Amino acid sequence: MFTGIVHAVGRVTRIEARNGDLRLSVDASALDAGLAPGDSLCVSGVCLTVVAREANICAFDVSVETLELTTFGALRTGDTVNLEPALRLSDRLGGHLVSGHVDGVGRVVAIVPDARSQRWMFEVPTALSRYIVAKGSVCVDGVSLTVNEVAGSRFGVNLIPHTIAATTFSRKRVGDAANIEVDLIARYLEQFLCDRP
Repeated sequence: MFTGIVHAVGRVTRIEARNGDLRLSVDASALDAGLAPGDSLCVSGVCLTVVAREANICAFDVSVETLELTTFGALRTGDTVNLEPALRLSDRLGGHLVSGHVDGVGRVVAIVPDARSQRWMFEVPTALSRYIVAKGSVCVDGVSLTVNEVAGSRFGVNLIPHTIAATTFSRKRVGDAANIEVDLIARYLEQFLCDRP
């Protein structure tokens, strides 16, 4: 589990094709987490398992399922990624409960200045829009955000200067894709209500 509070930005150092899936290597030197093989790391919203570590480079195996449901199929060497180590039971929950299981890919459709902040609008697949509500939480590329507004399959958030500077949002532009994880509680609540007789 994660909180959606990014601890550092890493850089993709290598992408190797391996029998249909990928081995992804990321420079995690900016992350002081003492990661070892078997540990979980949230990489731009995707929960990955460290399979090897050499100095500050962590390697992950990325399955076909992950490549199909996330932006990882379009990653290139040199790209930046948001990093968050797994939550400890004693940690503060600064964002919201994030599983690292991406529900789909959204797209940035607008970025508008708003005093020192920026208002960002995202469009998501219609099937996901039902789980996104105003003043609820959403995880975008591993970042916990509060939803300001919802209009059909689009939702808006406000990004303060710190969030922009401390994450990969500083490099995103209109048209860019983003990993979206809807609120975990909304998904479970729907399943519970649908399964009732």
